[in-house]
Amino acid sequence: MKERDDVMMPRPVRDSQSEMAEIVLPNDANPLGALLGGRLMHWVDLAGAMAAHRHSRNYVVTAAVDHLDFWTPAHVGDLVILRSSVNRVFHTSMEVGVKVYVENYLLDHCEHVSSAYLTFVAVDAAGRHLPVPPVVPETEEQKRWYDEAGRRRDVRRAELQRRQLNKT
Repeated sequence: MKERDDVMMPRPVRDSQSEMAEIVLPNDANPLGALLGGRLMHWVDLAGAMAAHRHSRNYVVTAAVDHLDFWTPAHVGDLVILRSSVNRVFHTSMEVGVKVYVENYLLDHCEHVSSAYLTFVAVDAAGRHLPVPPVVPETEEQKRWYDEAGRRRDVRRAELQRRQLNKT
């Protein structure tokens, strides 16, 4: 088997699963001591890129972020946990889901802060799109995310077309 053929073999979702943790420091917070939304968006992008990179084994660039909801604040001193994995692969793009939790390790309390879906595209060093190997969902939850990713892609494409029409 050629090396490139091996790189294109389907991979289970678990191979892309990534986790990162950040402590909210004063520089990450607003005057009320709550985590800045922009800082969280940066961390979400990094966590998503880790999963996409692990799956594609190539450079990746962020193509889209569906949206972010902020359900509960994180404060200075809290531990923010970001978990990501590839939900579905198309040809050169992949949808990655990122879930964010805040953990107050002093009070032994954890809450869901935010979730996001990001689209990444695999590229070479010159920025040319590269094919991505298929992802294989194994659990019922992963299969649900896989199916839902196809529907979200249709919605993203329709919205992109709508915006392009309104641009003229």
